[in-house]
Amino acid sequence: HVQLVESGGGSAQAGGSLTLSCTASGYTLSSRCMGWFRQAPGKGREGVAMLEGDGSTSYGDSVRGRFTISQDNAKNTLYLQMNNLKPEDTAMYYCAAGPLAACGGWWDGGFNSWGQGTQVTVS
Repeated sequence: HVQLVESGGGSAQAGGSLTLSCTASGYTLSSRCMGWFRQAPGKGREGVAMLEGDGSTSYGDSVRGRFTISQDNAKNTLYLQMNNLKPEDTAMYYCAAGPLAACGGWWDGGFNSWGQGTQVTVS
């Protein structure tokens, strides 16, 4: 059974930092395209960062230079380090996994496993 469980959300002041974690069970992270998406109230889901099996990364324009995606294969856990947070980063953040081809673009339909989400609020 494939499962993704996020943790680490919460509240932060503008300019502060938070780290999100996503632990996977049922498969190995390195065999998948892993991504972080977010959705703010009244808005569509937005791609934040992606990590391919070979370690290459992609970032959305609004977070590039501030957020870092990484994974610990020994712990089968994906991370999102968020620095210099802004109020517009406030959203529900979701971890997602898909076939390696999903990393070819920001289409969230390419990801077939999703976590339950963790709320990030920046004031």
